[in-house]
Amino acid sequence: MGLVKVPNGPLKDGFTTGTSATAAVKAALVSIIQQKKQTKVNVHLPIDKILEIPIYTNQFTSNWAKCSVIKDAGDDPDVTNGAEVGCEIQLTESKEIMFIGGEGVGTVTLPGLQLAVGEPAINPVPRKMMTSAVQKLLHDFQLECGLVISIFVTNGKILAKRTLNERVGILNGLSILGTSGIVKPYSSSSYIASIEQGIDVAVANGIDEVVINSGARSEKYLRQLFPNLKEQSFIHFGNWIGETLQKISTSKIKKVTIGIMLGKAVKLAYGKTDTHSCISSWNKEFIVSIAKQCGYDTEISEQILDLNMAGRLTEIFPFNSDEKFYQKLLEACYFQSKEIINNATLDMYLIGMNGAFIKYKKI
Repeated sequence: MGLVKVPNGPLKDGFTTGTSATAAVKAALVSIIQQKKQTKVNVHLPIDKILEIPIYTNQFTSNWAKCSVIKDAGDDPDVTNGAEVGCEIQLTESKEIMFIGGEGVGTVTLPGLQLAVGEPAINPVPRKMMTSAVQKLLHDFQLECGLVISIFVTNGKILAKRTLNERVGILNGLSILGTSGIVKPYSSSSYIASIEQGIDVAVANGIDEVVINSGARSEKYLRQLFPNLKEQSFIHFGNWIGETLQKISTSKIKKVTIGIMLGKAVKLAYGKTDTHSCISSWNKEFIVSIAKQCGYDTEISEQILDLNMAGRLTEIFPFNSDEKFYQKLLEACYFQSKEIINNATLDMYLIGMNGAFIKYKKI
């Protein structure tokens, strides 16, 4: 994976797919009521803020409309940034408001999410946003009718391949998401939400053993050790080890294996459970202290202090299970993690650059 380039200067907020869908639905209904094409619409966000959203396309008849918005994630590198999110709505004689999934919106196929199996992956907060907007318009214009709302995302099936939707049982498209209605650039909230979602789905599907790791490359290596585990047993913690372990600590998970690479291990060992480079750096003096506990001399300490990155520790200490430095490092990682998930059994693996493993030999 390449480096993510963060824009210079103040970062621009964006809006969620849920806000996009709400804007499309509201504009679609207004276009039917007024029989006039809409170019922008105000959306009331869950954080009690009003956002003006430009409308991309709008077609309508006397009882049907199609409308779309271009999702703007601001300066966040969101997979859905620039995607066309829209709806088709049909007025009905029933006073009920129904949601169906259109092209590019996934379907829930596994229990454990906030939605029933078979439902379109339109999360509760966006549903509430759309329902509130529609109900207010129907009330304001004294309309005695209901709506069938079909949400779509152009190329949603393709975009979904770049997410973990399939792992949590959301098939054939994206989820319509959002809790606040806005997207904060480079925030952790969406990633942490996906971690929690993954653990909920695992538990709901009878899984009580998980293997947590930083991402796709680590998982590929770890799957060789755990070939019999289901896909839902593998959870990516990214940089948020602490939040992942906290979620596990409140779940029915009984066994946890942590697979971790050296760069994150030196931070976790020191107690840094958020391992993002912008949040935490490795403490060389702490690593020196581990080396000294293992009996290494001042010369080794100086070599450690001269390193520009933790991954280069393998130039000093051979990467093998008998190397006491790595066992001591894993011991520190183990106790930092065990403090958080005290009710589950825990195994630790240090992962080398070429996929080699060192397992922590518990005392």
